[in-house]
Amino acid sequence: MKTIEVVAAIMTDGEQRIFATQRGYGEFKDMWEFPGGKVEAGESREDALRREIREELDTEIDVEEHLCTVDYDYPSFHLTMHCYMCSVVSGGLVLKEHEAARWLAPEELDSVDWLPADLEILPKIVRFNRMKAGLD
Repeated sequence: MKTIEVVAAIMTDGEQRIFATQRGYGEFKDMWEFPGGKVEAGESREDALRREIREELDTEIDVEEHLCTVDYDYPSFHLTMHCYMCSVVSGGLVLKEHEAARWLAPEELDSVDWLPADLEILPKIVRFNRMKAGLD
């Protein structure tokens, strides 16, 4: 089975909302995901994430910390997705490849139809935000 390695940006704002994007193409069109993309040869994961967000959203981000790595078997490939907590440095989050985007409050995370691998990240985000807020 083919393996694809990607990076994903878990972008947050000052209100603990999470930025989510809706795919505008391909097999999983209309499903929601965390923005990011493939790591190119010779590129660090952090650099790949900065490049992907610049290309997809015309935005510069600060890659703050590694949240988790998800391994997920889709029917036709194995996905390894490295997820990083990030914040917007500059740019307007312009949708170049996605149909839509939303800032989701923690209680709204289950309001969109997530890709299966991205769905596995949601409890980790909630736990991270609770720890950061001193609630856990």
